[in-house]
Amino acid sequence: MHALEIIWGNSKLATGDWKYLKTFWGAQDLPHYTARGGQANVGRWHDERVDLRAHSRGGAVLRYRSDRGVKRRLLLEHRGGDVREVARPIGGRLAPTPQRMYIATLIDFAEQTMDKNIGFIGLGKMGVPMASRLIDAGYELTVYDVRRESVDLLVARGAHAAASPAAVGHAAATVLLSLPDPATVRAVALGADGVASGSKVKTVLDLSTTGATAAREIAAALAARGIAGVDSPVSGGVAGAVKGTLAVMVACPRTLFAELEPMLSRIGRVFFIGERAGMGQTMKLANNLLSATAMAATSEAVVFGVKAGLDPSIMIEVINAGSGRNTASQDKFPKSILPRSFDFGFTNGMMYKDVRLCLEEANASAVPMPVAGAVRDLWRRVFEEIGGEHDFTTIAQLVERAAGVEIGKT
Repeated sequence: MHALEIIWGNSKLATGDWKYLKTFWGAQDLPHYTARGGQANVGRWHDERVDLRAHSRGGAVLRYRSDRGVKRRLLLEHRGGDVREVARPIGGRLAPTPQRMYIATLIDFAEQTMDKNIGFIGLGKMGVPMASRLIDAGYELTVYDVRRESVDLLVARGAHAAASPAAVGHAAATVLLSLPDPATVRAVALGADGVASGSKVKTVLDLSTTGATAAREIAAALAARGIAGVDSPVSGGVAGAVKGTLAVMVACPRTLFAELEPMLSRIGRVFFIGERAGMGQTMKLANNLLSATAMAATSEAVVFGVKAGLDPSIMIEVINAGSGRNTASQDKFPKSILPRSFDFGFTNGMMYKDVRLCLEEANASAVPMPVAGAVRDLWRRVFEEIGGEHDFTTIAQLVERAAGVEIGKT
């Protein structure tokens, strides 16, 4: 493969052995086109310059500069020894302001030159499959978890075990966290033996759900130590973590996002939410509020129908064919509630925590959420009466008990 280097002014934005490049314009991705052949247009236009020259590694280097902003959009494909122009300018002239610059970023790659030694802390139901996918993609992982059996699973796949979060920070410049709550994230990132004590760590990505307030505070504390804190929660459950189809909601500076996207794309679809810490958390809590509401409302609706003599399987089929379709009726009911396995892979405690965090952030922002308040109260009952350690699909059991019926038995 051949190295490509993207330059803005005197700053290197990204570098790697890239199979495909696409332009990144604000928060909008241009569509990917298929190469049509032909040589790259090498030369000058306006105040921009593309200079292709031999690289010490034997490949081609794309050095891109503009003192007055980008005036055309260019999509390139890298094949063999050529860099070919794929898409010609799209749209009209673009204002020459630094704020409107675009940078090239990765959509697929074979072997990237960023440091592939990374740290991963938190090897639970989500952490193990995410870390496993990174190992499969060729990353060298140094891992830590309080549960030795979880660490051993990753060590058996080639990871290196660390004795503490600080040891992970000594071993890797980029460290990912997948932890259960804000207090644990604070302790692991900033504690006396935390990641920030490491001599090598430069970037900490938090994949957990902590809430915007905690994300901002943790990012500020990391920044004071010269470490970039990236707010990057994920959604999609254990199945998404295993398949690599998670929604990854990233909030950080654009240049850092460009460096991290190739790695994060190994665990799911990566979304740039914004540049401020906490924005990813706000997106995640809004998403999980809707998921929690769908579970609660669908449980009540189906129990209501069952007590009236309806077949719950037929109910779910009708709901999914009509306007009531939602994530609970599409996934949770068919897979875990109708067969009464209650094993979807997310706990009542975690769901209650997420809804509670959402309401706390909404109250802090003076946003009234009466429906969310009712949903939180129901999940609190599930947490207290069913148990926080049980699967969140057991919310249906709470509704069944109150109605005196059982889904699956008409």
